[in-house]
Amino acid sequence: MKKKMVSHTVENLPALTDKQRAHLRAMAAQPNRRVDTSDIPEISDEQWRFAERGRFYRPVKRQITARVDADVLSWLKSQGKGYQSRLNAILRREMLAAVRADESKKAG
Repeated sequence: MKKKMVSHTVENLPALTDKQRAHLRAMAAQPNRRVDTSDIPEISDEQWRFAERGRFYRPVKRQITARVDADVLSWLKSQGKGYQSRLNAILRREMLAAVRADESKKAG
């Protein structure tokens, strides 16, 4: 019998039960020194040296319809396969720059 895979996103997580909420409150009330980390190996400086942030992160893709100037589309396509990925990378770079600018305004 084939089982159906269940997946959840932040938007559709099932509600916590009262028992789960009570358990989380009890855990949060404990001091950090009571947490047993003996089964977690220490990470060496050598291991951290090769660490990569976001290596396994893959954003969810959504299909959209967008109107782009013909010359912009031609330029993207002229660079070979992957014009949609390049377009996404350009948009992401601009988005991150805007987010950083907003954060620096709030901090300053």
